[in-house]
Amino acid sequence: MAGRDAVRTRADLLAVATAEFADHGFSGARVDEIAARTRTTKRMIYYYFGSKRGLYLAVLEDAYAGIRALETQLEVDHLDPARAMRALAELTFDHHESHPDFVRLVAIENVHRAEHLRESEALAGLAAPAVDVLGGILERGRAAGLFRDDVDALDVHMVISAFCIFRTANRHTFQAVFDRDLLDPARRDHYRRMVGDLVVEYLTAHVGRA
Repeated sequence: MAGRDAVRTRADLLAVATAEFADHGFSGARVDEIAARTRTTKRMIYYYFGSKRGLYLAVLEDAYAGIRALETQLEVDHLDPARAMRALAELTFDHHESHPDFVRLVAIENVHRAEHLRESEALAGLAAPAVDVLGGILERGRAAGLFRDDVDALDVHMVISAFCIFRTANRHTFQAVFDRDLLDPARRDHYRRMVGDLVVEYLTAHVGRA
């Protein structure tokens, strides 16, 4: 029972801390506020995470682990390579839309030049799943003569992430300048198809041409 309580307490702390850091950044977030919202104490938080910095790093690791878990669970081996690549792009689209805190945390950590994330002992594991899944789809696509051979998994990951991160992270400034809400439900299907089209059309461009 004690073990289950500890796991639940840690998960609750991470959930509340994720929202606090996403809303206020590393410097602005208050451990006292996290303690109050979880009905625990600062001392208990430090018991689990060591420090505010340790808590923030745990939040980052948990946020990245969430999307990586979805990627590894995605079953695409039965799909043709183009459909598989589209499915992965759509998964990223859905995740980033439903996890705006993840997008804000990524933006915040970039402000800090990834100084906290670089300390993570789990860093290698935060990258491998995305590269492995993408790499497998790319290999199948090339073997079938469908995909170009001058890009790698990280190139494709960048294209997908750029679209999906931008849509959520820049929602408010884009709307202020262009009067268009990128998260407008009426345009959702259009944008979801767009990111799939961008990736697939790029990967199949010039294939078979002199």
